[in-house]
Amino acid sequence: MAAQFGRRLRKGATTTAVAAVAVAALSASGAPGTPLADASGDAQATGAAPQPDEGAATGNSPYYTELPPLNTPHKPGTTTESPLTGGGSQSGIPASVLAAYKKAEGTVADSDAACRLPWQLLAAIGKVESGHARGGRVDAEGTTFAPILGPVLDGRGFALIKDTDNGAFDGDATHDRAVGPMQFIPSTWATWGQDGNGDGRKDPNNVYDAALAAARYLCAGSRDLAVAADLDRAVLSYNHSDVYLRTVRSWFAYYKRGTHEIPDGSGTVPPDLGAGTGSDSATDPGTTGPSPTPPGKTGPKPGSKPKPKPPSSKPGTDPSKPGGPTPTPTPTPKPPRTLARVENAGTGPLTATAGSAFAERIKVRAVDTLGGPMAGVSVTFTVTGDTDAVFAGGKPEVTVSTKADGTVTAPVLKAGERTGQFRVRAVASGRALPGVGYTATVTARQADEITRIGDKALVAAPGTEFADTVEIEATYKDAIAAGVAVTATLIDDEAEPSENDKGPYFKGENNEAVRTLTGLRTGADGRLELPRLYADGTTGTFKLRLTTEGGATLVIDLVIEAPAT
Repeated sequence: MAAQFGRRLRKGATTTAVAAVAVAALSASGAPGTPLADASGDAQATGAAPQPDEGAATGNSPYYTELPPLNTPHKPGTTTESPLTGGGSQSGIPASVLAAYKKAEGTVADSDAACRLPWQLLAAIGKVESGHARGGRVDAEGTTFAPILGPVLDGRGFALIKDTDNGAFDGDATHDRAVGPMQFIPSTWATWGQDGNGDGRKDPNNVYDAALAAARYLCAGSRDLAVAADLDRAVLSYNHSDVYLRTVRSWFAYYKRGTHEIPDGSGTVPPDLGAGTGSDSATDPGTTGPSPTPPGKTGPKPGSKPKPKPPSSKPGTDPSKPGGPTPTPTPTPKPPRTLARVENAGTGPLTATAGSAFAERIKVRAVDTLGGPMAGVSVTFTVTGDTDAVFAGGKPEVTVSTKADGTVTAPVLKAGERTGQFRVRAVASGRALPGVGYTATVTARQADEITRIGDKALVAAPGTEFADTVEIEATYKDAIAAGVAVTATLIDDEAEPSENDKGPYFKGENNEAVRTLTGLRTGADGRLELPRLYADGTTGTFKLRLTTEGGATLVIDLVIEAPAT
């Protein structure tokens, strides 16, 4: 395995001396790499990288600075080097992750052939950002078993990026964090997120979705990634750092020389990369990136092989020496796993129109103290706040158990008629452990068009009632709009509508004249029949104005005239 040159703890284009020495060492050694390009596209061995033309997709979050092995990669069986130290293990890419990179390349080739995106570039970025989803630890759909989260971007050592997703993707409602195998910050994912596996969701923790989003992002504008200058600008737009560019370039060149597929979960990851949810560092839980080398110690040199330990000289440890064969040790029982928390598992924004079902479903994951998924955990979902929303079945609280991958999806959430925001909380049933909360929003039913049913003139004599009532139909996007709130106002001027004080009127509870009615709603068929109208002693032509939530407006003429003699 290539030497680790230290954990990057910088933001923007700031570099460390150690990383700079590492890159210089790689260049001097003649290791596989691609020269950087200047703004004209000419190959350059040294010099500053071009400036990006977009904001950083990752928020300039940390990344792994480990460089590729100094030898050319080989497929297993074509080299005599140990798989622990040779290029074979490093050139292997987990099957699902590799499939995601290649699928993204094919999708972009069909829709944006001029970009000429190579999948090896996605592989290089995926390696640097997350070690290929922590060595391919993904389920059958390509979703990571635990979210991959960058550090909290609170301005302490990293950029300051305040929350943009209410914690929907990163579980943090105060600051943003880079998320998933390709480490998108939530605001960038909101713009560039893709559904790469066709399941109807855009999940930054799914390698197919994340790889396609990265591909689209790198191909932004009119970039041609076969041109060195464009490729450099694309990588720098992902993370604005010269060292980042050189690191990605090194892995890009390495993978172009050869790679092969390995089983999911068996990939190599940078040293000290943990397996827990958002806890890739023993020194900084909740962040990606390897831990620094302990003070006073140095990491292995590039291309070095581990030295075998000398045989023990204690009695009883060697069958050829006095003391007899070593007794078979009694296996130490594994300690019971302990549930640590329930966390978000990629739930998107929760929004629905009154009376309809939420398209997004809440999904959480139960994890143990080591960050591993826990099956069979009872999770209770509770609707709270000023709302009449309920889960399918009509209950505001439901309990469901987690599956083998530690996840559980709540039943469909259905909005009531009460608009506004409310909260849904998910906790491990009967345990005083951290849970996760979600904000849901219910918007009013809408209509974008109102039409009158019938075209008969509405005429009445002074002091009498109108013989015909007004009936309307409301639609939204050409579909029936049921339950839409309608306001009816008798106005004096269509250009500058205000309530009239004479002419037609409705009757109130005490038979008083009322010229504005609220709280009217269309029925299940989208239709509404207004109360009967009455005429006072003023003759003339008057206006009835109907409006709905969503902007639909209809004005109807009403005539009061003396009967013909």
